Amino acid sequence: MPKIKILLLLILFIGIGACNDKQDDGDYADFLVARPMTMLKTDFRNNAEILPPKSIEESGKLYAYQNFIFINDLYKGVHVIDNSNPKAPQKIAFIEIAGNVDISIKDSYLYADSITDLLVFDISDISNIRQVNRLENVLRDNVVFPAEADFFEFDGIDYSNEIIVGWEVVTERRLVEEFQNRWGTVDFAMAEAMSDGSVGEGGSMARFKIVSDYLYAVDSHNINVFKIENLENPEALEPVFAGFDIETIFNRGNNLFLGSRSGMYIYDITSPATPDFISEFQHGTACDPVVVDDQYAYVTLRGGNECGATESGLFIVDIADIANPVLAKSYSMDSPYGLGIKDDMLFVCDGESGLKVYDKTQIEDLRLLDHFKDIITFDVIPLEHQLLMVGDDVLYQYRYQEGGIEFLSSLNLD
Repeated sequence: MPKIKILLLLILFIGIGACNDKQDDGDYADFLVARPMTMLKTDFRNNAEILPPKSIEESGKLYAYQNFIFINDLYKGVHVIDNSNPKAPQKIAFIEIAGNVDISIKDSYLYADSITDLLVFDISDISNIRQVNRLENVLRDNVVFPAEADFFEFDGIDYSNEIIVGWEVVTERRLVEEFQNRWGTVDFAMAEAMSDGSVGEGGSMARFKIVSDYLYAVDSHNINVFKIENLENPEALEPVFAGFDIETIFNRGNNLFLGSRSGMYIYDITSPATPDFISEFQHGTACDPVVVDDQYAYVTLRGGNECGATESGLFIVDIADIANPVLAKSYSMDSPYGLGIKDDMLFVCDGESGLKVYDKTQIEDLRLLDHFKDIITFDVIPLEHQLLMVGDDVLYQYRYQEGGIEFLSSLNLD
């Protein structure tokens, strides 16, 4: 009998505990918490190093130059891949760069950010990559925050001796009220456009863009301008204030198209050292990259995160009158990131909903040509002969065909 009483009491206590848990669940929820990764300041500027190939930890954006592909490992550096045979790409090196999220290349000189510094590498001999320059504190507001984080914690940092070089994001249960009362955060994204053979090609998620003898690097507020006529020794010019929450940059002709959380800004670079504001298109608050063809700008807006928007979509903006861009059409999306255009095709990386390929000849009625559903997508680059796409630590390549694309190869990066 005593054993039965004990058993009944245990059941009662478990039931009460379960009820309390249910009550707690009403007050708590799972949130993403970002904690900074730090490095001693004395070590920071001696960090860049060329290493053998290694597994990727968190794939970032994509860049293509000649027969090579460069994939950012978020905050850690750049993986170098030999793509001479697109059916069998091979990892060949890793360029370790603290805090790196962006690169751009011209005539075998690779430019990379390292928080607020700009690094220059000679990659003319890919088997013997060399750092040739470092410009300190020239990327003024280039501290990048993870867009997906709900909370940021900065406890225990010795700011006099340490520098933040990245973030570790983990899931934790927190009070919903605490989330509702938290302070705002900022986002990151990136972009780049098609270019001549001496300059590489980046995806729509990049912040660096080379146009002729100038490198434009956007941070959250500015267009940082560098004259790179002397490729090994960039000259930092006066930055141009461009607003707030600037995320991406794209070039077409004499215009730069900047994506921000609140809209798209267009700048004239007829005088390349001093970009001049032309116009803007306001779209509310969302994370967005942008790509452009002769008449339209294509902007993906990703909601449901710290960028502020609740809905996601593809906005097509008529830029026939560059001084007066107007919305032509919008389409609902699930969670879009990068996008790209090639001839009459539009490619959209719709996050966990896969890669979507559209015929864009009739923007009022986009026609879906292909939908690769069982992959996670982030960034895409349409090259001359094949399409590159990265997502979930995998590099995918596709071959163009009439009416869409077909799978060519994949490379697991981990």
